[in-house]
Amino acid sequence: MKKQSRIIQFGEEVEGYSIPVLNEREIRAAAGIFFVIMLISLFLILSNENFMMIKYVIIVFLTDLLIRVFVSPRFSPSLIIGRLIVRNQAPEYVGAEQKKFAWMIGIVIAGLMFIFLVLVNAFSPISGIGCLICLVFLFFESAFGICLGCKVYKLLYRKKAQYCPGEVCDPQTRQAIQKTSPIQLFIILFLVVFIVAIGVLFNNSFSKQPYDLFGITKSARTN
Repeated sequence: MKKQSRIIQFGEEVEGYSIPVLNEREIRAAAGIFFVIMLISLFLILSNENFMMIKYVIIVFLTDLLIRVFVSPRFSPSLIIGRLIVRNQAPEYVGAEQKKFAWMIGIVIAGLMFIFLVLVNAFSPISGIGCLICLVFLFFESAFGICLGCKVYKLLYRKKAQYCPGEVCDPQTRQAIQKTSPIQLFIILFLVVFIVAIGVLFNNSFSKQPYDLFGITKSARTN
């Protein structure tokens, strides 16, 4: 029984931390892997209406989340791969409790997608929105280290999460390098105006189909 309790365990006991924690670096790596794979699957759907890859991805994604939540993150295939990728980086510990809640949200969304796309074999706005939500969650986790599910956890449970990525749970004064000056904000505004101006001035030119400079495509068709 004691051995079983070590296998089914959510989070790691690390000296100096009062609650079970996880390594945020390997979580971000795993999120990045799933984001890229899902993005490729979405591209195949939009370009060729090919749903085969997304069905495989949904099954793997759902299985991976179920292992994380109901067995242990230590046995999650994606987190193991993430651990191998970032094994030379110093770990960044985050509270396990809020991550578990976030992954349970993922199980609900992935479960709905599994029912509609895999079992029923039908696409609908429900599966499309579910895929989009997963992509947004994975992108924010992998690119910015922001756990959107953890934000929901804080709103629902009305209690302070412990050991958040980047210490965002702890009130602190921003350092000088973190502050944004009015000039920097103006540069962002200028970028938006610049992009709009490009669209207005060059839309007709950009909408033209590029021609094959070296005639490679034409030669391939002839052969």
